[in-house]
Amino acid sequence: MLVTTPRYPPLIGGVETHAHEVAVRLARQGVKITVLTTDLTGEMEAECCLDGVHVRRVRAYPADRDYYFAPGIYSAMKESTWDIVHCQGYQTLVAPIAMMSALRLDIPLVVTFHSGGTSSRLRHALRGLQRAALRPLLVRAAALVAVSRFEADFFSRHLGIERTRFDVVANGSNLPARPSEPRVEPIGTLILSVGRLERYKGHHRVIEALPHVCDRIPDVRLRIAGAGPYEASLHRLAMRHGVADRVSIGPVSASDRAGMASLLSQASLVTLLSEYEAHSIAVLEALALERPVLVADTSGLREFAVAGQARSVPLSSTPAEIAAAIIQQIADPISTSRVPLPTWEECAAGVLRVYQSVAASPDKSGLVAAR
Repeated sequence: MLVTTPRYPPLIGGVETHAHEVAVRLARQGVKITVLTTDLTGEMEAECCLDGVHVRRVRAYPADRDYYFAPGIYSAMKESTWDIVHCQGYQTLVAPIAMMSALRLDIPLVVTFHSGGTSSRLRHALRGLQRAALRPLLVRAAALVAVSRFEADFFSRHLGIERTRFDVVANGSNLPARPSEPRVEPIGTLILSVGRLERYKGHHRVIEALPHVCDRIPDVRLRIAGAGPYEASLHRLAMRHGVADRVSIGPVSASDRAGMASLLSQASLVTLLSEYEAHSIAVLEALALERPVLVADTSGLREFAVAGQARSVPLSSTPAEIAAAIIQQIADPISTSRVPLPTWEECAAGVLRVYQSVAASPDKSGLVAAR
């Protein structure tokens, strides 16, 4: 079994975490897995074993861009015989190389999209062309996997591929069910905005609304949990709106799951006003801790509002309108019973079922089994 992904731990991100957590669990079940990924620096080990998974890295270029490609993918794939190639993520130039290589070598191809938003207007405008360019490869895949119903519906519609071709396998979470330490009540009313510091994630919308919230909730504070290139702009925005003393910005380590659970448990409101989310684990984690949630009425976030689990607000809302929604959700939150978190064990089991379905096709029977 070969899994291709643009990046892999120790590099951290959503796709990286998903690929690693699933590969480790399948390896424990006896599925022989190799991860083929990239190295932008030339300084990482070309081959290693990470948590029981064989990892191989090939050089990728250019080193200072995130649209890099890796010409060594095809050569590496030719060196061994693979039952299935699973391409994790579709957004970099690594993906089409891996897809074309699998099809050229006549290896069954599985693709998990892991779609996300972008702060670049140019990239947003080019997404349709990118999907059109990849469609001839995707229609030949043995299986297409989405992380949410929204993502499956979206790609079915935009690619013109039958919805029945898509399997849905949600991300997992390893957040503790409850913080390991007693909950510490915050001083004041804490709003938590979660996600990487990119403009499309919508943190700026909460900052712009904060002065209006202060008029009604004088002790309100905003904690933005994330890291990324938009941090300086967010600090400047908070200063411009006169709320810099109420706003703190900083990441929570991806490995500090207890710390994230503790922070979530202290929030009077958790917000995610992002332009695009395929499947928000952060929202699920907040709901699992019974925190009130406010989301943008868009993409996969809309599903939480439709399910009655969160309040939503249109992206076109003014700062005053967003503030009104924030105040309402704090004062009179939409209540829901604790939402069970999907686990990585469930995610790995779903991926294995996809592999077994592909292997059970008439000409590929018996290729994949948990031994």
